[in-house]
This record gives sequence, structure tokens and C-alpha cells, in this order.
Amino acid sequence: MNYEDVLREARGCIGDSCKVCGICNGVGCRNRIPGPGAKGVGDTAIRNYQKWQEIRVNMDTLHANVPVDTSLELFGKKFRFPFFAGPVGAVNMHYSDKYDDLAYNNVLVDACAKAGIVAFTGDGMNAKVVESAAAAIKEANGMGVPTIKPWNLETIQGKMELVKKAGAFAIAMDVDAAGLPFLKNMEPPAGSKTVDELRQIAEMAGVPFIVKGIMTEKAARKAEEAGAAAIVVSNHGGRVLDQCPATAEVLPGIVEAVGGRMKVLVDGGIRSGVDIFKALALGADGVVIARPFVTAVYGGGAEGVQCYVEKLGAELADTMAMCGASTLNEISREMVWRS
Repeated sequence: MNYEDVLREARGCIGDSCKVCGICNGVGCRNRIPGPGAKGVGDTAIRNYQKWQEIRVNMDTLHANVPVDTSLELFGKKFRFPFFAGPVGAVNMHYSDKYDDLAYNNVLVDACAKAGIVAFTGDGMNAKVVESAAAAIKEANGMGVPTIKPWNLETIQGKMELVKKAGAFAIAMDVDAAGLPFLKNMEPPAGSKTVDELRQIAEMAGVPFIVKGIMTEKAARKAEEAGAAAIVVSNHGGRVLDQCPATAEVLPGIVEAVGGRMKVLVDGGIRSGVDIFKALALGADGVVIARPFVTAVYGGGAEGVQCYVEKLGAELADTMAMCGASTLNEISREMVWRS
């Protein structure tokens, strides 16, 4: 199976909201909410993709011809590549009922672990989503990152106890999900968190805690103050707030603010190994990719995930070789061009 096969198979079963575009750029689903699209006029998801395309890579083949090493070490674990599958929830509503969240996470976690990376798993109103994700992560020897939504502290504590039993090497919270209606309507209140509340949550985790949904230098410093080990620069794919800047636009400033003291990951519109290279050149330690992994699962199950991982990995390795970086640490800002 190749990636074209994955796309073709996915188009036959993924539903009407997602168009399974050759490149997932946010245009075909621009303002479909609920669905895979973005909120409001739908421009944030499109901008995420476009801003990566405006960054170019600087070719330089005057260097030693040595093998390229794409591996990344994070929190004591070594991965084949510096990219991870992002958390996705309510797949049966947003895509189609070929999978529900439980089945989707079961496929994704196992396939990513076998491919040498890890998956961030989603969360939802159905408690069995986190239960199933935790079971899948435990089966994969802790190689997965359960992502808990910013519920009220009582609910978070219950979910934390569950995922900690899975032995996950890290736990995340997508604080940008605070804009989702089912959290806004919850009692006791759920959603945005103070630094003190986030610190309590980080302590509950007991393992490296990742805060997803950071879009400003100020917020990055708050996450650091709360004890987060890492952040994900993310605007939730444009699904929670209209007319945000793209993640590529804010990444350099955030790296300058907290880089070196905590790990900085980034998501939003990253669609190729070349894009991954650009993100690393701008200072990210790694990237997270969500929607294309949905296509991979729907289009080919575990084989589709393996196919997509190998595609991205090969593109990254080729770009590194053509730009003069034999390891991730050698990727530098001077290897990309910005107008």
C-alpha cells in the first residue's frame, strides 16, 4: 500500500465533512463545524498550512556525505522521527462511523508504537474513550501520550488516575479545548485554567506534563511557571477561535521565550517532511500532526499509519541531506529562508 492507495480508500469511507484532499490544507472543509474544519470563516486552518509554505529551505550539498539520523530523544525515550500523531476526538461524528474513538485510538496507538513514534490520544464526554486509550497505551508499554481536556479539577483527577495506571511516559492537556461547547456548559465549570490550577494538574500527572494550546510568549511562560515539561504551540487547528495567527508565525518568539528550559513542539498545517524540517529549523524540538493520521487510519488501518509515517520520515531525511544536516541537532535557522 502506498499513500495514494490510502487516500483512495479513505475517500470511500470517510464521510462528507472531510474531502480527503491530496494535501490537507483546510480549504475543502474551511468552516464546517462540527466537522474537521475551522471555526468562523475558517481561515485559521488555511493560514496554518499556508504560512509553512511561505518558508523555503536552503539547499546546500557541500558537506560530508554521511548517513542521516532522524531520531529524537524525548523524556528518556528514543523515537525514529521527531513527529507524533496528534489527539483527535469524536471521529465517528466528524468523519464517519467506520471507527469510533475507542477503535481509532486502538489502531493508532499500536501502529505508531510499531512505527517508532507515539500517538497523542484524545478525550471526550464518553469516559470509555480515555479508558480505552489508557488500555491501548499500556499494551504498547507506555508508548503513547494520553491527552486530557481541561475539565474541572475533580474530573481531571479521576482521569489522571486512570491514565497513570497505563504507564504512559508523558501526559498532556489540550488547554485550547477550553473553547469547546461541552466544556463551557459543564458544572462545576471547566475550561481555562489559572497557573495555580495548571500546577496542581502537572503535579497530578506525576510524569512529564505537556500543555497543548500555547500561542503566545506570555502563555508559554505561564506553562513553564506551572511546571510543564513541554508545550505544544497550537491553535487547535482553528477549531476553537477564528482568525488566529498561524503557529508558524508565533513559533520563533515562543522558542526564544522558553526554548532550552522546556521542550517546544508545534502543530497546525504541517503536512510533509519538508514542513517538519522547517519547524525544527525555527526552533521546535518536534512536531505533532493530527488530521492526516485520521486519513491514514480510515484509508488503511495500521498499514495506512505505517505508510504515512514512512512517507514523512523519508521526506524529512531527504530534506536534511539536501540542506546539510546529518542529525536533528544540526538543523539550524540559517537552513530556511523567510521573506
